[in-house]
Amino acid sequence: MEITNQQFSATPDCVVITTRILSASIEQAFKAWTDPNHLSKWWGPKGFTNTFHEFSLKPGGKWLFTMHSETGIDYPNECEFISMDEPNSIAWNHISNPVFKIVVRFTSIDPNNTQVEFNMIFPTSEACQKIKQFVTEKNEENMDRLEIELLNVF
Repeated sequence: MEITNQQFSATPDCVVITTRILSASIEQAFKAWTDPNHLSKWWGPKGFTNTFHEFSLKPGGKWLFTMHSETGIDYPNECEFISMDEPNSIAWNHISNPVFKIVVRFTSIDPNNTQVEFNMIFPTSEACQKIKQFVTEKNEENMDRLEIELLNVF
């Protein structure tokens, strides 16, 4: 599968994929990823919190936020939304370092279960391998937090 955007094209050695089946409808899963009131509660690895500064969910819209670690380190993030196909997919470019693209696909398994495929697409194999060594585990923590948010809200 090749995914292309304005910045780069990616081959499989440039992609980190995290897949999870969630106990939620496709609409609930999509909302948890696109409603800043939900997203701010679960986005990031275990122990992180977020401050959202701007969240304009439309192609070309900005998502500016700071992730706060348990140790007090702040990680500013700047993203630009590329596309949304409610409730099937959402994509954005992470423009601050490290640079990558995210494509999330939602597939309804049945009315109460949805598969989420979370793709991080890097401009080079080298950039992907550098991040992949720790991001795979952190993405799983992110999905764990998403599951908790879905259980608490829906």
